[in-house]
Amino acid sequence: MVPARSRRLFLGFVGFLPLGSVRTVLRMAGEPVGLSPQGPPETVLPPEPADALAALDAALDPALAVAPAARRGAVSEVVRRWPRFLDAWARLGELARDDVEAYACFRVGYHRGLDRLRQAGWRGSGYVRWRHPTNQGFLRALDGLRASAVAIDEQDEAQRCDEFLHQLDPEWDRRSE
Repeated sequence: MVPARSRRLFLGFVGFLPLGSVRTVLRMAGEPVGLSPQGPPETVLPPEPADALAALDAALDPALAVAPAARRGAVSEVVRRWPRFLDAWARLGELARDDVEAYACFRVGYHRGLDRLRQAGWRGSGYVRWRHPTNQGFLRALDGLRASAVAIDEQDEAQRCDEFLHQLDPEWDRRSE
């Protein structure tokens, strides 16, 4: 027989509830969180505008032999034109001149990503998986924030980002780019 504790779902500060009875009973920030026996809900961000994707692809085109400053400038122009484009912020962070600039770009991408997730129906819990291309900009920004936090010795933030990545996508360590 399975011990009663292993048949229950741990809900942090709420306590334990039997798995079979979990419905939309939890509330976070006043919004219901839907749980079912299939697990947490999954959020997939809507696609970016086609012209924004094309502009970022052109700015990052490896066939163009341009200096790093020129590539960074091209990606910066994409961010200026489409400031809600999460992957553009993440790529700008990857091209940053130093750790502090990278941290700032990744943080903007992360916070804009949280806004976009909420607009897409995310209520603070559930999966946001890498396997969906439209989620990759947000997850890239969050992972960049994690790495840049390590670089500027913000270990507690790096740990929080790492835990959040694994909560959003339990297969995070096995993803392919």
